[in-house]
Amino acid sequence: MDITYTLPHIREAARNFIAKLGEAKVVAITGEMGAGKTTFVHAVCDELKVSSVVGSPTYSIINEYAYPGGKIFHIDLYRLRDEEEAMQAGVEDCFYSGAICFVEWPQRAPGLLPEETLKLQIVTIDEQTRHIAILDN
Repeated sequence: MDITYTLPHIREAARNFIAKLGEAKVVAITGEMGAGKTTFVHAVCDELKVSSVVGSPTYSIINEYAYPGGKIFHIDLYRLRDEEEAMQAGVEDCFYSGAICFVEWPQRAPGLLPEETLKLQIVTIDEQTRHIAILDN
């Protein structure tokens, strides 16, 4: 699955992603700073009808949201040094909770990701265009 979209059409890209998500519960998202990882997660949460305000978990590490299908954890590992800090923050509990987990900067704790993690990479094409690719596990 590859999705290319412009920022004005991000909600459509989010709908396409949700339709292709299948049974995946943990979604690891890589991309350069400013590529739109949080923006894309926000659009997906909007499409899933999250009932609370969706924000960046850069400082809180883990944000939890409710949606009609259950819970979503939005995790940002950018500020963590290693897997030990991620474990102390409770990241593993989120991964195995059965809830959907979106993980930004997963490369900070790759050994904690479940084997069946869906790995996405967001690439900036230009100021308005992004490309999402599924990476091989």
